[in-house]
Amino acid sequence: MTSDLILAALGGVLDPDLRADIVALKFVKNVAVAAGRAAFTVELSSPSAVARERVRAAAVAAVAAVPGITAVDVTMAFSVRATSAPEHGKPPLPGVKNVIAVGAGKGGVGKTTVAVNLAVALSKLGARVGMLDGDIYGPNVPLMFGLQAQLQMDGKVIRPAEKFGIQIVSMGFLAQEDSPMIWRGPMLHSAIQQFCRDVGWQDLDYLIVDMPPGTGDVALSLSQTVPAAGAIVVTTPQQVSLADSKRAVRMYQKLNIPTLGMVENMAFYECINCHHEADIFGHGGGEQMANELQVPFLGRLPIYQPIRVGGDRGIPLVIAEPESVAAKAFTALAEATVIQIAVAAQQNAITHKGKIPLVHVK
Repeated sequence: MTSDLILAALGGVLDPDLRADIVALKFVKNVAVAAGRAAFTVELSSPSAVARERVRAAAVAAVAAVPGITAVDVTMAFSVRATSAPEHGKPPLPGVKNVIAVGAGKGGVGKTTVAVNLAVALSKLGARVGMLDGDIYGPNVPLMFGLQAQLQMDGKVIRPAEKFGIQIVSMGFLAQEDSPMIWRGPMLHSAIQQFCRDVGWQDLDYLIVDMPPGTGDVALSLSQTVPAAGAIVVTTPQQVSLADSKRAVRMYQKLNIPTLGMVENMAFYECINCHHEADIFGHGGGEQMANELQVPFLGRLPIYQPIRVGGDRGIPLVIAEPESVAAKAFTALAEATVIQIAVAAQQNAITHKGKIPLVHVK
């Protein structure tokens, strides 16, 4: 029996997000057949656990149905692709594949909380993740990670701090806790450039940039410095937030930064005792706005007291309560995000490898 029969069988297995067969996508590697046992690797283009399980199950079923096959060994792996080819004047960041801005049209919508938990959720999927605290005036990322580190230099290169597997750089590592950052536009631009280009990021699949609220200098500096994969816009269901979120989406469009999607934070209140849900700020506004703007809707996140507690204690909810409804909502957001990146990056190069344990089926 040759590997051609195995490849023919796997040609009927589709990647659920890219909607093409895994052989045509060149995801199937290292096919071997011996004594009725078929072994192969499927290397997806994202760390999506949902896609991984669907493809694994379909691949096993397809190969097990080949006459003469009595056992199937499949290794599931992933290799995240870069979304953006280098643009004129904006070479890619060394060590970074995809830059994702997390922004909002106004303050107070939980943007940093979303960015931090998204970063951790991406890491738990198996991706290599970094976080850049782009909110120069209010750098709260160190607090939410429980970090009091100082930036370390290796020659002229900034070495990121690390917590929970996330590489982190923040102005909060430089400024004193109670000292305001009174900077004009040119100083902000210089800081963003240095934090992007002078940091020794180590083989990141995704760099999450926590943007300051509004539509100002940092977004402009980011768009001028790096080819961003896209932006996630955080809103609440409330009309006053939705109006500003619409402006944020329009800003990213003018800056040629794709909107990966909108996420509705504080979508409902979940009682910690009875788990009853109440729509404090309204219902469905974020999804309606996403539909109006023709951008993906990435999901709804609840108001849940342990989210705030985790942020204050420096232990993100995705780590503190991984089985909670809220943590699963952040995981779903991470899944939706990597799907958007994978679809956008389908034609680009592959670099970092990630392995998932062997599955043996008889």
